[in-house]
Amino acid sequence: MQNKMYQVSTLQALALGYSRAVINVGELLENGDTGLGTFEDVNGEMILMDGHCYRADQDGNVSLVPTGTGVPFAAVAKLYGEQEFILKDMPDITAVRTELTRKIEERFGLNSMHIVRIDGLFEKVDARSEAPYRSHHVTLKEMLGKTQKAFVFESIRGSLIGVYFPDYMDGINMPGWHLHFLSEDRLKGGHVFDVSVCEGAAKVDKISDIYINLPKEAAFDTYSLKQDLQEEIKSVE
Repeated sequence: MQNKMYQVSTLQALALGYSRAVINVGELLENGDTGLGTFEDVNGEMILMDGHCYRADQDGNVSLVPTGTGVPFAAVAKLYGEQEFILKDMPDITAVRTELTRKIEERFGLNSMHIVRIDGLFEKVDARSEAPYRSHHVTLKEMLGKTQKAFVFESIRGSLIGVYFPDYMDGINMPGWHLHFLSEDRLKGGHVFDVSVCEGAAKVDKISDIYINLPKEAAFDTYSLKQDLQEEIKSVE
C-alpha cells in the first residue's frame, strides 16, 4: 500500500525558534490520521489519532483542536497496522524503544521511517507539555526552559503515538523513536520522557516516502539550518 510521511517544516527549524504557522490543522488532517507535532508559538503538544487532532496543554490536560489552528511543525501519516505485536512488562522508555527497533529491524526497516501506535495499560507515563511563547529566533530549548511543565500519570489506559526517523535524517526530525501519550478518555496527554508498559498492543507501518512542507515566508530564510543542533535537540527530547 502507498503511504507517505507528511511533515511540516523541520525539527531543526523548530529548535532554532521557527514556531510560526506553516499550515493549519485542517490541512494537516487531509494528509494523515496519526502523528505528532506542536502548535503555533509552541502552544502545547500535538497528538493526532483516529483522524482527530488533540492538544495537551501545560498541565497535561487535553482538548480537541479547531481546524484553523496554526501548525509550525508536525509529522503525520495514515496508520494501517501492517505489523502488529504485543508489548509486555516494559520497565522504561529505553526498553520500549529497543523492542520497537528490534521489530522493525526484523523487517529490514532501520533506514526507513515508521509510524507507531501502542494501545494499552501503562504503569507510569512521565510526560511534559508547555505554554505558548511568542518569539522568533529564541531556541526551543530556551522556550521550554520558560514554559515547560512535567507531570506523571500512573496506572492509566491510553495510547502512545510515535514516529521513527533513521539517523541520516537527523535535523529533518529526531532520529529514533519520538513518542506522545493520549489517555483513553482523551483528557490527559503530553510528550513522553519515560514510560512503563504493563501490556500494550502495537501497530507499526513502514514508510518509504516523505513530503516536507517548508515555510514559504521570507523569515524562514533568516534561520541558519546548517548548524549542528544534535545535542540541543537531544536535551529537549
